[in-house]
Order: sequence, then C-alpha cells, then structure tokens
Amino acid sequence: MPVAYFLVKSEPAKYSWSDLVRDGQTRWDGVRNFAARNHLRAMRQGDLVLFYHSGEGKQIVGIARVAKEAYPDPTAKEGDWSAVDLAPLKELTAPVGLSQMRSDQKLGDLLLLRQGRLSVMSVAPAHFQRILTLGKTKL
Repeated sequence: MPVAYFLVKSEPAKYSWSDLVRDGQTRWDGVRNFAARNHLRAMRQGDLVLFYHSGEGKQIVGIARVAKEAYPDPTAKEGDWSAVDLAPLKELTAPVGLSQMRSDQKLGDLLLLRQGRLSVMSVAPAHFQRILTLGKTKL
C-alpha cells in the first residue's frame, strides 16, 4: 500500500518537535474538529507526517511517521474522537517557514495555505516532496 502524507500542527510551547524526539513517540490526541479527526482516521501505520510549529515559529521542522493507527481518544469526555501515535523520523535540515511556502508557486494549493486553522490535514505527494526539497532534506 502506498505511503500517504499528512501535516500536524502544534504550538512549540505546548508540544514541540524536540519534545517528540525526546519522547520517542507520542499520542496525538485532543483534536476536536471533524475534518481534522477524519484526517487522523485516514492515517495508516508508516504514513509520513510533516510536523509544523504553529503560533511561534510558523514552520515545518520535522517528519514523523504514524506508529499506531487511529483509536478512540482517551482524553475525550464525550463524542466520537480519535487519536494516533506518532514517532519522530527526521528533522528538516532547514525549517520551511509559512512565508516561504506562501511564496512558492508549487505549493499554491497546499491545504495549510487554504485552511490554516485545521490542525491535521492531508498533504499531496508533490507538496511533500517540494517541502523536503525546500527543507534540504532527503529520506
């Protein structure tokens, strides 16, 4: 089955890329948006996930992989919410900032640029590869 690509956003003061590297794996929970939840549910073990620092920084800083597919979010008191487990894969050699992405014509229809409030989203393979290029990173 081919690998799919996603992007997750986190405020670095709350949970940063370095926190994920330190922890080795984390549960990605607390998502309370139906579209973002559906993206979590679409993730399969081994899929690749761009890690975006929102708020302060506004840049993609690393690549994680899905370590465990969607399961019921244990932090949800009510409703049908999901979580996944993510593990760090590789830090980008050069973080890719939001302004850099906005000015890149090849990323014009990147979901992050069209639906900036969404905390979990899919990423087209061409966009993923372009971000790796901009981030001077090879997998």
